[in-house]
Amino acid sequence: MPELPEVETIKLQLEKFLKGKKIVSVEVKSRKIFQGDEKKLIGGKVINVRRFGKVLCIDLANKYSILAHVKLTGQFIYRGPELKNEVLSEKVIGGIPGIHTHVIFRFDKGILYYNDVRRFGWVRVVKTSEVEEEPFIKKLGPEPFRGLTLKNFSEILSKSGRAIKLVLMDQTKISGIGNIYANDAFNLARIDPRTPSKNLRTEEIKNLYEAILKVLRLGIKYGGASDQYYLDARGKKGHYQEHFLVYNRTGEKCFNCGNLIKKFFLGGRGTYWCPNCQK
Repeated sequence: MPELPEVETIKLQLEKFLKGKKIVSVEVKSRKIFQGDEKKLIGGKVINVRRFGKVLCIDLANKYSILAHVKLTGQFIYRGPELKNEVLSEKVIGGIPGIHTHVIFRFDKGILYYNDVRRFGWVRVVKTSEVEEEPFIKKLGPEPFRGLTLKNFSEILSKSGRAIKLVLMDQTKISGIGNIYANDAFNLARIDPRTPSKNLRTEEIKNLYEAILKVLRLGIKYGGASDQYYLDARGKKGHYQEHFLVYNRTGEKCFNCGNLIKKFFLGGRGTYWCPNCQK
């Protein structure tokens, strides 16, 4: 599932491509994915694009917003006058528009497609004034770069006896971090992801906090990770998968110590680590 760097990449691009443009029509092909009255969006001019953890929010001047969570296979792909001869990634299964295109937003200049092969994602029409009261958003914890300080990070960790990786990925505790960046942050900080959260020492907490910020910045720098379905708003792959520290590198050498990376499951998620330097 796309994490903070992937959704931030999409957010920044949609802000660049859509701001100031007016919605002229909305075609909904799947009511399972789209919730709300699309007619309320017609005539709305995009004034802002926001992100809450892994959730996108497109604000319109008419006081309505488009709230969206792409989940595992969702893709927002823009086509318009700013993009010349862009070639779609092969990850856009069926093309655009195609059999997996479920919502089409037509603007006065440009079109935004929502594709979703497995249809796990959702798109909602919400009053802008009510966005932050949405249950999904209201329960989100503080996120890196916005609200998560070393002090409250330490407080969050000290209150749980669960494995630190499970705490890091709990969106009600800390929002935006998922499996990819959690794995890499633990390796960078040289921490065993199974360590009970409250058992981390002060120095380990500081190292982990800094490691989280570093891997997320790298993820944003490289446009996210496209090891699965994720694409940016231009229909292009990100490149963070070329810079994974341990994620999806079972049997390869750890960049810290040269020992082989291994994999186990924690909370039902594949967990990658170096047994030699993550203790």
